Amino acid sequence: MVLVVGEEYNSTKAELYCFEDGARVFDPIKVNVGKSGFGFGLGEINLARKESEPLKYEGDKKAPIGIFRLDAIFGYAKDLKLKMPYIHARNGLICVDDSDSEFYNKIVQEPKVKPKSFEEMRRDDAQYELGIVVGHNKEQLKKRGSCIFMHVQKSKDAATAGCTSMTLEEIEKIAFWLDESKNPILIQITKSQLREVLKLYPNLKL
Repeated sequence: MVLVVGEEYNSTKAELYCFEDGARVFDPIKVNVGKSGFGFGLGEINLARKESEPLKYEGDKKAPIGIFRLDAIFGYAKDLKLKMPYIHARNGLICVDDSDSEFYNKIVQEPKVKPKSFEEMRRDDAQYELGIVVGHNKEQLKKRGSCIFMHVQKSKDAATAGCTSMTLEEIEKIAFWLDESKNPILIQITKSQLREVLKLYPNLKL
């Protein structure tokens, strides 16, 4: 389990913790999140939300709040010996953020008819040198957000467009530790959801 906790909805930074069998396995990691903070996303379990609390939408630069499966690792290396499915971020591989496309929120090889909006998985910078696919909005609900990853930070204090970023060394540590057979999840919240999460996972030792 990867747990990311932000101070409040407008926070652009958070603390990341990793757990196995309820016990913490690494020192906490300071991470960057969305430029606009947090909004409730679409994951495996719905956390309680008041009407006044923000939702996550396409392009809003909010990091999604929720409990999400960690589906795969991606990166620029052709192959890596991991315990997770691996996606080689080769040229022409894209993630589609056009909510009118049949490939919305999917990582695909660029189709003949290009979606109106997408991002290259093989970037000119190091941000996608290694990353983790977060299973947000897997039902592809229109305009509810797409292409959510954990990836390499642009710089130490650079907030993201909705992803969670850290140093390459930190993401390597997490990527090589994650194990598909243990059904890894990301719990991403603000402190106001912490009590609810600790009720769902009472063996967590923060």
